[in-house]
Amino acid sequence: MAQWQQIRMLDNVHREQVHHLYSDDCLPMEVREYLAYWIEDQNWNHVVQSDCSQASWLFQTMLALLDEQLGRLAWHTENNSNMVIKHNLRRSKLNLQARYEEHPEELANIIDGLLREERAILSAALATSPSRLEPPPDAALVTGHENNIEERLTEMKKAIQGLKNSIEQLEDVQETFNFRFTAFKILQSSTPSDPSLKDKWNELQAMINLVDCCRKDVLAKIQGLLGRADTLRDLLVLELSMWQDRQRRACLGDVCDTSLQQLEKWYTESAEDLFRLLWLLRTLDELRQKITYEGDPLPLQLCQLKQRLQEQMSCLLKSAFVVEIQPKMPFPSRRPLLLKTSNKFSVRVRLLVKLMDQDHKMEVKMEIDRDSANLVGFRRFNILPSNTKTMVKDRPQVEGLVCDFSHITLKEQKCCGSGKGKGGKGASEGSLPVTEELHVITFTLDYCYQGLKCQLQTSTLPVVIISNANQVSSAWASILWFNMLGADPKNQLFFSNPPAATWAKLSEVLSWQFSDATKRGLDMDQLKMIGEKLCGPKVTPQSTITWTQFCKETSPPGDTFSFWTWLDGILGLIQEHLLELWQKNLIMGFVSRKRERHLLKKKRAGTFLLRFSETTRDGGITCTWVEYNNNGSPEFHSVVPYTRTELKFLPLPDIIRDYQFYAIENMPENPLHFLYPDTPRNEAFGPYYSEHREGEMTEQKKYLNRRLIRVSSRHQDEPRVLELNSGASRIPEVNPEASHVLEVNLEAPHVLEVNPDEDRVPEVNNVLLTENMDKVSALLGKFMLDRNDDPFLPTPGEEEQLDYPDLFELPDEMPELNLDDADFQYTDLLTD
Repeated sequence: MAQWQQIRMLDNVHREQVHHLYSDDCLPMEVREYLAYWIEDQNWNHVVQSDCSQASWLFQTMLALLDEQLGRLAWHTENNSNMVIKHNLRRSKLNLQARYEEHPEELANIIDGLLREERAILSAALATSPSRLEPPPDAALVTGHENNIEERLTEMKKAIQGLKNSIEQLEDVQETFNFRFTAFKILQSSTPSDPSLKDKWNELQAMINLVDCCRKDVLAKIQGLLGRADTLRDLLVLELSMWQDRQRRACLGDVCDTSLQQLEKWYTESAEDLFRLLWLLRTLDELRQKITYEGDPLPLQLCQLKQRLQEQMSCLLKSAFVVEIQPKMPFPSRRPLLLKTSNKFSVRVRLLVKLMDQDHKMEVKMEIDRDSANLVGFRRFNILPSNTKTMVKDRPQVEGLVCDFSHITLKEQKCCGSGKGKGGKGASEGSLPVTEELHVITFTLDYCYQGLKCQLQTSTLPVVIISNANQVSSAWASILWFNMLGADPKNQLFFSNPPAATWAKLSEVLSWQFSDATKRGLDMDQLKMIGEKLCGPKVTPQSTITWTQFCKETSPPGDTFSFWTWLDGILGLIQEHLLELWQKNLIMGFVSRKRERHLLKKKRAGTFLLRFSETTRDGGITCTWVEYNNNGSPEFHSVVPYTRTELKFLPLPDIIRDYQFYAIENMPENPLHFLYPDTPRNEAFGPYYSEHREGEMTEQKKYLNRRLIRVSSRHQDEPRVLELNSGASRIPEVNPEASHVLEVNLEAPHVLEVNPDEDRVPEVNNVLLTENMDKVSALLGKFMLDRNDDPFLPTPGEEEQLDYPDLFELPDEMPELNLDDADFQYTDLLTD
C-alpha cells in the first residue's frame, strides 16, 4: 500500500504530527498528495548523495507534472467548482520554482527527510494501533474530494426528507383550509346574516396566508436543493473526468484504479434523490390543482423548477453513460484501441445510474465514425454481425447496467470503382496513412424511467484500425501519441498537425510501456540514456520531441529505422526471450557505450554487463566485459548482438554459461565471471540455466545429446550458427575472425576444414560442389579403396549367400565418443 495512503488512515493524534511536518510549506501538502505515487517512486536518498544534475532533472520533472495536472483540471472543469484547488496548486508550483530553481538539491534533501519522518510516524502509529493502518480488501484511497461527495449526498438526503416533511405539512394546512372554506361557504349560503361569518372569514384569510407562506417556503427549499444538486453533479462529473483520465493512462500501460463501483454508487444515489425530488414536485403540482389563489407562486415557479430539474437529470444521466472497457482484441495484439479488420474485438458500456423501467427495453446501438462529414479520405467500415445489443441489469458475472459487445468485427467498405479493400483507400485516398487514421465508435441509448425520456450517447477513445500485422507497431505509436497529448477525444484529425511532446511526459509514457508488458519500468538512468539518444546529450524535461522525430525519422541519422521501431523491437525481445532476466534486474539494458566503459573500468577483470544494441532494428542484446593488459589498462570487449533468431534456439543464460573466448594462445576460456557490479555469474544466472540430462540409449531415443556453445576469437565481427550434422551435404563455413555457435553432434565424427590461403573455406553446396569436384575426388581417392580391393566387403557373387541378422543392431552399451581439438586440425586436405 502507498505510503501516503497509509498517512490518510492515521488517527487524529498522528495526523496532527503530519500536519505539523508540512506546516512550513517546504513541500506543500497539496503537491505531496497530487504527486504521491511519483514522489514515492524516486530514490531521493541516492539523489542527495549524487551530483546535482539528477536533482535538477527530478525538479524539472516535478514542475512538468504539476503543469500537466493543472491542465487536466482546467480541461475537465465545466465551471469554477475547483477554482480553489487550481489556485492553490498553481501557487504551490510557483513557490517551488522560485525557491528551489537555483538549488534543486535542497528540495531533494527536504523530500528525503519528509519521507523518513512520515515512515517514523507510521511506525509509531503501527505500534499503537496496527489494525487501523490495514485497509479492507480492495479498499480504495479516500481523498478529500471523495469525502466532500459523501457529505453532500448525506446532506442532500436530509434536505429532501425535510422538503417532504414541509410538503406534508403544507398538505395538512391546505386540507384544513379547504375543509373550513367549504364549511364557510355552506354557512354563508344558509345564514348569510350570521355575525360570526366575519370572524370566520378572517380566520380563513389567516389560513390562506399560512398556505401561501408554506408554499413559498417549499419553493425556496426546492431552489436550494437544485443548487446543491448542481454542485453535487459538478463534483461527480469532475470525479468521472478523473476516472476517464485514469482509464486513458491505463490504456497506455499505467497502473491505475479504473473501477467504477464507487462512482456507480454515487451516481445512483444522486439520481435517486433527483427522481424523489421530481416526485415531490409532481405532488406539489397536485396541491396547486386543488387550491389556487391570487398571487399563488406555484403556477409560475413550479413549471420553471420542474424544467430545471429535468435538465439536471438529463445532464446527470448523459454523463453517467460511459465506455467501461475500451475496444480490445484478444489476439494477436492485446493492446487496447488497436483493432484489425476481420479480427474480433470486445467493448463494454455501462450506465452508472442503476435505475431502469422493466417495461422499457434498453437497446444500445453501436456506430463507427458517426460524425464523418470532415473525415475526407478516411476508410469506412461495417460492423458485424450486429450493431445493437440490449442492456441488462445485474448479470451473474457483472453487476450494474451493462452492455457487452463481444465478437465484433469490422469489415472495410470497398470504394466505388476502385475494387479496393483491406487497407486500400482507393478513389477516396486521403493525406493520412492508415496508422494515423483515428476512428471513433459511438453508442446510443434511449433511456426512459418514471416518465423521463432522454437519449444518451457515449464514445470510445479513438481507435486505429489496421489490416496487416506489420502495422501494429506504427499504429500503437499513434495511439500513444494521441492519448498522451490529445485533449479532445473526438479530434479525429489530430495527426493532420500533431503537437510536440515534452520529454518529461514522453519518458513517463515510455516507462509505462515496459512496466505494463514486463512488470518492470525504466529507472532514471535508463530514461536518461533513451532521452539522449532521442534528443541529444543536453536533454532536459522541457526538451520537445515531434511526432516525426519519434516514429518517422531514422534515429540516429544513418540508420534505416525510427526511434520507436528500435524501442518497440527491444520491448518485443524482452517479452519473448528475456522476461525473467529483465524482471530480476539482471539486464542493465539501456546504457550508452560511454557510460558502459565508465562503469566497467573500475571493476575487476571478468566483470560484464548486458545492454541493448542501438543499431539492431528488431531488438538485440550484447554482452560487454572488461580485461586488463600487462600495463594495467582496461580493455573492453563486446559481442555482436544476439537477436530473436539466435535466442529462439539458444537462451541467453546458456550463452553466458557456455561462452568461450579464444585468447592469443588459442586457449578457449569463459571471460564472463561477475555480473556488474560484483555478482558471480553462476549466482546470477544459475536459476535460469537449461537442464542438461544425460539421455539413455532406448528404442525411442537413438541420437546422442548435442549442445550449442558460443565461441569468440580475439576480434569479433559477425555471429554465425554452424551446425555439424551427419546428414548435411556441405562443409561448414568457418570465419576465424567471427563469433560462432558450434553445434556438435557426437553421433559421428566430422572434419572441420579451414584453408589458411583463402579468406574463407568455400561453402560446398549444390552449386559449389560441382566446381570443387576435382579436389573432392582427389581427396576421397586418398582414403577410399576400390570395391574389389576392399578385404572387408564380399565379392559380387557372394552377397546373396550372406546373412546379416545382427549387423545393424545397436550393442547393449554404446562407448562414449570423446572429441578434442586434434580431431578438428585438418587444415590442408583440400589444398593443392
